[in-house]
Order: sequence, then C-alpha cells, then structure tokens
Amino acid sequence: MPGFLEEIVYDLGAAWTIARKDMKIYYIKPSILVSSLLFPFVMFLAFAIGRDAPAGTLIPGLVAITLLFSASSIEPVSIPIERRTKTFDRLLSAPISVRAIVLGVSLSGAIFASVIGLATTVIGLAALRTGITYIGLLLLGIVLTSICFSTMGTLFASYRTENVGEVMSLLNLVRLPLLFISGVFIPISSMPAWGQTIALISPLTYAHDLILFAFTGTTRYGPVADIAVLVLALAIFQTAGALLYQRSRE
Repeated sequence: MPGFLEEIVYDLGAAWTIARKDMKIYYIKPSILVSSLLFPFVMFLAFAIGRDAPAGTLIPGLVAITLLFSASSIEPVSIPIERRTKTFDRLLSAPISVRAIVLGVSLSGAIFASVIGLATTVIGLAALRTGITYIGLLLLGIVLTSICFSTMGTLFASYRTENVGEVMSLLNLVRLPLLFISGVFIPISSMPAWGQTIALISPLTYAHDLILFAFTGTTRYGPVADIAVLVLALAIFQTAGALLYQRSRE
C-alpha cells in the first residue's frame, strides 16, 4: 500500500508539472483563443438572438458550449506541435506513467475551461440579471465538464500527426454534432424519439442538464445521474487515452 500511494503522489506531481508547462506555453495561442472563445460565442449568438427564452435557460447553454470548446481546444493544438518539435517524444520516454501524461495535458485544458466558464457565468449573470439556485452544483458541473471534455481533446490528439488542423477536423466531427443532439439549442423534449435516444450517449447532454439545474432547479435526468455519467465519460476517455498513448510509447 505505501508503494501504491507513493506512485499516485509521483504521478500527480508529474501531471501538475506537465499542466503548468502547457499553461505557460499554449494559453495565448491564437488558434486556441479563436476556437475556445470566439467560435462558441458566435455560435451561441446565432441561435439565441430572436429566441423568446428566459435568461435562466440561455446562460446554461452558453456556459455548456463554452466549456465544450475551451476544454477540448488546448490538447489538439499542444500535442501535434510538440510532436513536430519532438518534445512529446521525450515526454513519452520520461520515467512517468502514461496515466500521468494524459492527466497532465488534460488538466491544463480543464483549468483553462473552468476559468473561462466561471467568467462566462459572471458576465451572463450581470448582463441578463438572473440568479443561481444551486451554486455548489454549478461549480461542480463546470469542473466536471471541463475535465471531461479536456480529456476528450487529449484522446483525439492521440491521432499520430504533427498537423493541428487534422486533429481539429476530427474533433469537430464530434463536437459540432454534440451541440445539436444534447439539448443546448433544441430542448430534448422537442426532439423526435430517435433524437432523444441519441442524446443519451452525449456527455454534453448531462453537462447541460446539470448546469441548467444549478440555474433553474429544473432537470430531465437528475443531478445524481448527470454527475455519474460525466464521471463515467471521464473514466472512459482517460482509459482510452492511456491505452492509445501507451501504443505510441511502444
């Protein structure tokens, strides 16, 4: 047991070191700022303007969109760039576990998205003059959603390429459909039966439902189910990412 705990502490320390490095280098990259801030904001405005919807339902949608794009934008940029400069190869050959590498690169995206999500919430509250029903669940939802989708970005970045555009193209094949099947723009209750079934497999469905519950107290699946599915999706992304990067190490 002591050896197991020492391994966990070592991995966490290594993950934090990787995260700090990525935060210093990649937070101000133009491609990250555009994909994580400008694009989701424009996308939200395109659907929100002209809609007769209460502020309490608009802000959760904006926060969910922002978290999806900001959390999953750093790793698809940083990892291909580091493959090109061969620094990622050195990271894979370092005496740390693949789990620590996946956690570290994902953590940088999660912290970035959490800060952006909190800022978006504050701005939305001030602009639309609405309130929050469960602030603790909102904070938990932002953190869980951020780490879930940043790990998804790390998973897609396992595609062995040095071209950022290739990873982003693959990622957008998933991110964009998620917006339309997860109840962010179209309420799930208004979807046909097949659409409601597809929505069940999207982590964004449960992220949006949890954030919406934090604002309005209304929910489709319940906060416990939302949290459980986000944790499960995080575990799946983390495990799949570790397996794929282990293949790169070999």
